[in-house]
Amino acid sequence: MAIISHSQPKCSIGIAHHPLLFYACLLSSLALAAAKCHPDDESGLLGFKSGFTEDPSSGSTLQTWKSGTDCCTWAGISCQGANGTRVNAINIYNSFLAGTISPSLAKLHYLDGIYLMNLPNLTGPFPDVLFRLPNLQFVYIENNRLSGLLPTDIGNMTQLGALSLQGNRFAGTIPSSIGKLTSLSQLELGGNSLSGRVPDSIRSLKSLSVLTLEENQLDGTIPDFFSSFPELRLLNLSHNRFSGNIPASISSLAPILQYLDLGHNGLTGPIPGFLGRFTSLDTLALPWNGFTGAVPDSFGNLTKIFNLDLAHNNLVDPFPVMRVKGIESLDLSYNRFHLHEIPTWVTSSEIITSLKLAGCGIKLRLDEWNPKETYYLDYIDLSDNDISGSPVGLLNRTDYLVGFWAKGNKLLFKIDGMRIVETLKYLDLSRNLVYGKLPESVVGLQSLNVSYNHLCGQIPATRFPASAFAGNDCLCGSPLPPCK
Repeated sequence: MAIISHSQPKCSIGIAHHPLLFYACLLSSLALAAAKCHPDDESGLLGFKSGFTEDPSSGSTLQTWKSGTDCCTWAGISCQGANGTRVNAINIYNSFLAGTISPSLAKLHYLDGIYLMNLPNLTGPFPDVLFRLPNLQFVYIENNRLSGLLPTDIGNMTQLGALSLQGNRFAGTIPSSIGKLTSLSQLELGGNSLSGRVPDSIRSLKSLSVLTLEENQLDGTIPDFFSSFPELRLLNLSHNRFSGNIPASISSLAPILQYLDLGHNGLTGPIPGFLGRFTSLDTLALPWNGFTGAVPDSFGNLTKIFNLDLAHNNLVDPFPVMRVKGIESLDLSYNRFHLHEIPTWVTSSEIITSLKLAGCGIKLRLDEWNPKETYYLDYIDLSDNDISGSPVGLLNRTDYLVGFWAKGNKLLFKIDGMRIVETLKYLDLSRNLVYGKLPESVVGLQSLNVSYNHLCGQIPATRFPASAFAGNDCLCGSPLPPCK
């Protein structure tokens, strides 16, 4: 979005030799120097400001908003139109301003974009003033604390090209009139408390490229209307209460769909083979559902997939051979797989950041696993497998590891030799064969579980509960009994 500059153009000495050109340039400079935002815009913005208390953090976001100054120079304001004098966008984000959205914004007749994001103290209902802004096209009111019902006549804002209300506290159902917003390319309502069925009228939004309804309480079956969206590239329906199968019309989104997340619902049945036709897909997330059967062989066609999450379902062997060029994040945990080994297409990845294969029937010596790249690894979860040996070599090759979970294996190593990098926050080595003395560096962790191993010695001063240290040979000291 362009912000109009109000600096004066310079009339060069060369132009001074041409009196008419120099005079025209001078008039233009004087006109631009005198230009300032329209009085209605200034009044509307100052009224908007009056709806807030001051930002308690250092330096208020609105401290430049002062009467008598050019509002086109105020922070978060951009202007366009004749000489750039009409406010066309408000952009305020990452602030602790407290208050509500004032109806005085109705004075900003040329406003086409309102961006109020990450304002945790912005409260109130859906702002009815939006209905009184005839040129408004882009609404991004995200990650605030607006609440109440979405207006039943929300569909009257037919000029909107993007509507995002994600991360607020709106409740009730999605109004069916939303299907009248036929110019929308983005509809984002995730992270609220919306309930009921997804209205079938959404099928009328044929220009959608982004549809996100995640983290609500929507229920019923997922509507079978996706053949209506030839431009859809991102679909997120995760963390709801949907049931039934993946609708067949989702197949019509191939090959352009790039992001599909249906995780954390109550979906059942087999994973449809048509997902293998989504050759542009970089993220596929179906975790925490009730999918059954084998993963389709057609998944081998997903050569551009970077993030694949099928965890916590009832999927069975065999797992298909993937021809992906480089997986970035993989989670197959807690299905009914018997992988026996970490797949070669994972071991060969040069961009792997998160590897979660808990309960996948893996049997190997961890010393002998030699991934091509470990530099980018943030998370490793190999819990509840049949893994022996030592993780020390692997962990000593990671510089930015955040979490390592390996409970319920047969790891045998001296914990003193394990490097705990500064970034590590989560460590679970419970129910293994680990021995030695706990290093002082564990005090910097956020979560620790080393129970049921063969550790001995004084426990460093930590805030972890006794259950984190239970079942060892001779650990002592708080929160266990004192050392003798």
